[in-house]
This record gives sequence, C-alpha cells and structure tokens, in this order.
Amino acid sequence: MKVAGLGFKRDVTLASLREALVAAGGPDGLAAVATISDKAETAAFKLLARELNVPIRPVPVNVLAGIATSTQSEFIRAKFGTGSVAEAAALAAAGRCARLIVTRTVSQDRTATVAIAEGDGE
Repeated sequence: MKVAGLGFKRDVTLASLREALVAAGGPDGLAAVATISDKAETAAFKLLARELNVPIRPVPVNVLAGIATSTQSEFIRAKFGTGSVAEAAALAAAGRCARLIVTRTVSQDRTATVAIAEGDGE
C-alpha cells in the first residue's frame, strides 16, 4: 500500500498541497493520504483526497511521536516528537514494514510537505 503523508500549515491551499505532491513524484498508485488527526478535516486536505479519490488516514499525535524520520525539523520534533509530520504520517498509515520511498518534499511557499511510504497496509 502506497500512502502520501502530508504536513501543512492550517492556511494551506489546495494548490500548495498539489504542488508538494507533484514534487514528491505525483499521485500515481496512491491508496490513501495521511496527516495528523487534528488537521484531517482541513478543507484543502479533504479536497485533495476527494480529487485523488483516495481515503484519508488520520494519524493520532501519540502515534507520530517517536517515529524515526529521514529528515529532521527541530520545531516539528519539539511540537510532535518526530522529525517530520509528513514522513511519520506516511509511515504510520502505510502499515507494518513501511518504508519511505520519497522523503519530505516542500511546496515553494513552504506551507505543505509530502512524503510517500509503502507498507502492507495493516
């Protein structure tokens, strides 16, 4: 199962989410999109999932905490306990034996990040 994990600012636009996803390799083969639970209802994120026709997999903060990520943001580590929300969400949502296939990519306006992981979906 291939999952795109997204981290973003509350005022993110659909265009910024799309741009970051394209920079990460695009939507081909995605089975779901994931983000931190408290942002799963963000309008632009929901629009992206609808546009891609994939389900949203919200990931609780306590699940993200402690997930090792390839990229590191000190701000994100202090706030969420992991180095990258996008990478941790992708790994958590992709299931057991998940591995990153695309590390965090960032939109030009720096409001959206995307990482892609593959796993067994469970």
